[in-house]
Amino acid sequence: MSQSVNIQSDYSPPARPTPLILDSLPNPAHIEGCSLRVQQNLDLILLALEALELGGSEYMLATAADLELQGIIENRVVLWRLRCTNPWRKSYTRESLNLTQAKALSVIASYRARQLTVLIRQLLLAQQQIVEKGLPLEQHFRLSEYLERFRAHFRSRMNPKRAKVAFYLSHEEELNELALSLLSKLLFCTGTSGMTRLWISLFDGEVR
Repeated sequence: MSQSVNIQSDYSPPARPTPLILDSLPNPAHIEGCSLRVQQNLDLILLALEALELGGSEYMLATAADLELQGIIENRVVLWRLRCTNPWRKSYTRESLNLTQAKALSVIASYRARQLTVLIRQLLLAQQQIVEKGLPLEQHFRLSEYLERFRAHFRSRMNPKRAKVAFYLSHEEELNELALSLLSKLLFCTGTSGMTRLWISLFDGEVR
């Protein structure tokens, strides 16, 4: 007589190791997760990168693949969900980034900024020269293009019911200043140890 035997395996695939590039970023002391401010700043930095180059989100995904971060950012949907931890977003998910996810986004931002270093420097230099001459920023085509794209992204994705968002939406000059300050942050993370500097700066003043 034959008997059928059901064997259930207890095997489960091993957890993916943390990509080595993330190990280069220190864990902030006494902080286990990310505050809303950190999540907001990361998303805004990525928003600025999108305004700098067409297809910005695709470049971010390609960078994630190049740096072997697919275990954290598998596809476009995952990237979108991580960015929707920004409380200013219309699609805010009320979820929180863990430190590994935040590190992955910071690394991607730093690598994309490095690829765009020349452009970022050109735009910031143009801003300085235009301000010194007392001319409107729209006088410089490439700078005007960046600001226009940033404003369009901000308007389409951020929740106008948020007080600070509403302020920016009703004060274009302030929104331009936000876009320019993000350019400075991107330049800050392009040089030697820039990735680490960006990461540490996100947690400046954080108290838990």
